[in-house]
Amino acid sequence: MLIEDIVPYERNAHVNKDNVPKIADSIREFGFMGQIVLESRENPVIVAGHHRVEACKLLGWSEIPDENIAWCDHLNSDQVKALRLADNRLGEGRWNRAMLKREVRELARAGIDMSRFSFDFKSKVRRYGAERRRTDDKYNLAMVNRSHTAGELDMPTIEGCDFVPSALLAFNYAKTATDTDQTLHFFIDDYQFERIWNKPAEYLGLVSQFEAALTPDFSLYMDMPLPLQRYNEYRRRALGNYWQRNGVTVIPTLSWSDERSYGFCVGGLPMHATYATSTVGVKRDAMAMETWRAGMSAAIGSLEPRRILLYGGAVDFDFGGIEVIEYAANAAFGGK
Repeated sequence: MLIEDIVPYERNAHVNKDNVPKIADSIREFGFMGQIVLESRENPVIVAGHHRVEACKLLGWSEIPDENIAWCDHLNSDQVKALRLADNRLGEGRWNRAMLKREVRELARAGIDMSRFSFDFKSKVRRYGAERRRTDDKYNLAMVNRSHTAGELDMPTIEGCDFVPSALLAFNYAKTATDTDQTLHFFIDDYQFERIWNKPAEYLGLVSQFEAALTPDFSLYMDMPLPLQRYNEYRRRALGNYWQRNGVTVIPTLSWSDERSYGFCVGGLPMHATYATSTVGVKRDAMAMETWRAGMSAAIGSLEPRRILLYGGAVDFDFGGIEVIEYAANAAFGGK
């Protein structure tokens, strides 16, 4: 059945949107094993499975197999309403924690990471309840876990790609764009895309519509404390990792401040890949231009890029034999 024909129940009382990405991970890992329960063929309103439907949308599915759909043709309207509530209430249950812990550890030894589905006994989520969950949500701790990171700083990993964008579109124009055969860039002021960090699952669908996305260009200013620079580099890679795991073609963005930042800005990125960087704002300032050249030289020496996407046009710099593709900065889109 086409997902677009399935109608969410407008008074659904069970709110569990934060777990939709985890449900999507489960479906991706194990397949769609459950059922979506609908009222009737004439009125396909969801009785059970709202979040499974949202997870399928997140995975880019256009339909759900007929064998995974059940109908309530034999129930009257009051019984359907009662089933809708009972299904969510009866699924809550309790855990035998000792037995659960043993099962999760055995699965970990088999290479299956159950922390993706909130089975993480190192976490304090269950001990501190809603307060800890709010903190986790603030820092997107459920979006990226240790299985998605590497290195001594636990930076999220990003796989290299060989993609060449048709054109670059600033993220602040994404919602109104009619042409999605473009690659989203974030060479704009941070406040214009901070929302994707605050609500990554909510914006995943928008980002997924486009041919590709550059990792967000969270600012790394020379006068910014190093811990904050590292945090912004972490956020850049965390979103890139999250998008890649959900099917988005991701091109890493290169950015740096001074030589102290090279280790965490360049370290851990893939070799021989396509990278994007911006020259906006550096050509008119001799010191900024020298800082840009030094950082670009360090990145090339460490990563040996296959290709550089240069947003903002050419600069006086010898890229050696690396392919360079220039994209003009559009003043209408803003930029830093």
